[in-house]
Amino acid sequence: MPTTAPPPGEQTDAATPPPASPVERLFGVRDRGSSHRTELVAGASMFMAAAYAVVVVPGQLASAGVPHGAATTAVIIAIALATLAMGLIANLPFVVAPGLGGVALIAFTIVGQDHVPWDTALGMVFWSGVAFLLLTLFGIRDLVTRLMPMNLKYAISGGLGLYIALIGFRDADLVVGNADKAALAVGDLSEPTALLALAGLLLLTALAARKVPGAFLITIAAVTVVGVPLGVTDVPDSLLSAPDSPGPLLFNIDILGALKPEYFPYIFAFFVSEFFSMTGTLLAVSGRAGLLDKDGNIPGSRRPFLVDSVSVMGGSAVGAPSMTAYLESSAAADAGGKTGLASVWAACGFALLLLVTPFATLIPSAATASALMFIGLNMLGALKNVDFKDPTNAIPAALTVATTLFFGNFGTGIATGLAAHVLVKTVSGRIREVPWPLWIVMIPLGYYFYTLVP
Repeated sequence: MPTTAPPPGEQTDAATPPPASPVERLFGVRDRGSSHRTELVAGASMFMAAAYAVVVVPGQLASAGVPHGAATTAVIIAIALATLAMGLIANLPFVVAPGLGGVALIAFTIVGQDHVPWDTALGMVFWSGVAFLLLTLFGIRDLVTRLMPMNLKYAISGGLGLYIALIGFRDADLVVGNADKAALAVGDLSEPTALLALAGLLLLTALAARKVPGAFLITIAAVTVVGVPLGVTDVPDSLLSAPDSPGPLLFNIDILGALKPEYFPYIFAFFVSEFFSMTGTLLAVSGRAGLLDKDGNIPGSRRPFLVDSVSVMGGSAVGAPSMTAYLESSAAADAGGKTGLASVWAACGFALLLLVTPFATLIPSAATASALMFIGLNMLGALKNVDFKDPTNAIPAALTVATTLFFGNFGTGIATGLAAHVLVKTVSGRIREVPWPLWIVMIPLGYYFYTLVP
């Protein structure tokens, strides 16, 4: 007998799954083992963890003579667009924002000490972005990433974790600088900021152990609310405010003036530091999110590198220098985020800050410190995979972690570990274990360390 189609609304035994939505086809949320709700929570988590950049970065730029209001608007726009691009193009959960190290180099050294005009300093950042773009297009950035030995990749994750934890401890005033010994010392543990940050860490640990959805959001919100009566949370007079025009900064950049020979060390410092910081952050956070392949590499890594390169160039052109993937993106990974949809939600959060900029000042450092300490301490677990029985693997890995902390620069820590790997393997008679392209990398690394000498 001829078969007939089932009546509308009924399914056959071999029913086909419903067609994927446009969002699902774009991000592959289900394919990566996530959900739309998880991505929303992850995006909100890393937005709240990184929102402080909207306050800190313009403040640093203002000390270099950059108009504060215009810088705030420019930074928000740059973060929103770059983070959106990371989500749509690279399909990865990252916030892209001005790196504090690069901004500090501009504000306090290039402009503050050497009295170079800030528009020329922005030009230096632009040329470092051009170098990023060329290396990305020729596949060199991807090659260096793939050539990094697995022990260093594990160490990068652990070093980043220790660095993130240190930032959290500092933001919470749990550790402070010791002027006499030029080292760290225990802060005043009786201060409300320190106590509230520790309470937030305990709360976040308890929520995470119980696998409570939105643990980061709950903790940040709770610490923010409790901080109001304690004087830790500064409540602005109004959360609504019209953004200042970014006009004074748009394309106010001296590209040609930045090419003077005496500025080359600065351009190179931007280049090397951000190169390894971006690479390390991508590897560590992607590993945390379970997005690396069996060799510890990022599938399709050229896309995030392209977004990074163009963001550095575009950000410098609008007054938001040294754009890079933020360490606080780890909050998305810890919240379960695995796709660029989380970045899209985070970008929406930054876009909304254009209307409610004072909201960024509402979240106290104690709240973000709790999240950073939790994330960083958990990332130290990657070190268990390092082969500490072989000193030619153990020493470079340990140096990566140690120098990240001692030098206070994640990029410099990775550069140290990579250089140590090449040298230790060579002097140990195991030069064949060093891929020849790494010897080429040693040339710019040598010059970079030379520029660090006072």
